[in-house]
Amino acid sequence: MEEKVAKPAGIPILRVSSGNIRDDALNPDHRFASMPLHILNKDGRPGMTRRQCTGEYKIKPIKQKVRELLGYPYPARIPKGVFVEQWVGISTDEFHRAKDADVKYMRNRHPLLDLSWSRAECVRYLSSLGLADTPKSSCLGCPFHGNAQWRHIRDTSPSEWADVVEFDAAIRQGNARANASGSRLLGEAFLHRSRVPLNQAPIDHVTAAERAALHIGADEADVLENGVEDGCSPWACRGDADALTRDDFGLAT
Repeated sequence: MEEKVAKPAGIPILRVSSGNIRDDALNPDHRFASMPLHILNKDGRPGMTRRQCTGEYKIKPIKQKVRELLGYPYPARIPKGVFVEQWVGISTDEFHRAKDADVKYMRNRHPLLDLSWSRAECVRYLSSLGLADTPKSSCLGCPFHGNAQWRHIRDTSPSEWADVVEFDAAIRQGNARANASGSRLLGEAFLHRSRVPLNQAPIDHVTAAERAALHIGADEADVLENGVEDGCSPWACRGDADALTRDDFGLAT
């Protein structure tokens, strides 16, 4: 989809990566940037691990690439006034996720906010161009997925579903490096917020958010029903609000 639209417009697509977080989590020799796993403590209390994955797997490699494009790879000092302008696609529904970059050589703009476009207006515009099936970005095994997103993976991509089910089972005792160093998780970790194995989780349950969408409008409802209500971009992980209000993460190591 990206190449189909970008190439005729003369827009290059650059992909960056810091590796595979699922592989890293299961490698006892690899440093693991914590992902927000749902924890069931031994006393039955729920909790959640810290989220470090956005910074390690998205922001860091983007910054490295931007420095390369500017001609000042790390640790070179970037002169004052040299910067890139980064456009981030956050709509008015999630204006609170719009943030400035934390470095001076990157300046964030939010064109959808400038246009006062909601998610529904974005969907209508994409539909008018024949691009109605454009999904929001999100990590495959993100614990912030809602039921619709999990159903979407299960029903449309059996191989990816098998991947996340396998990872969910493998991560039950926490990340491999912590276990190898003797800092075991005093509880169990899960990808689904119900804190049961993913292949047994109640993902067919239609949530209140999905039901509400049916009364908001067809476009929003379609977005939710197709399993793409969750998503993220650098400086805008949908879990930010959760992270700010959950102090009892329950990570006992």
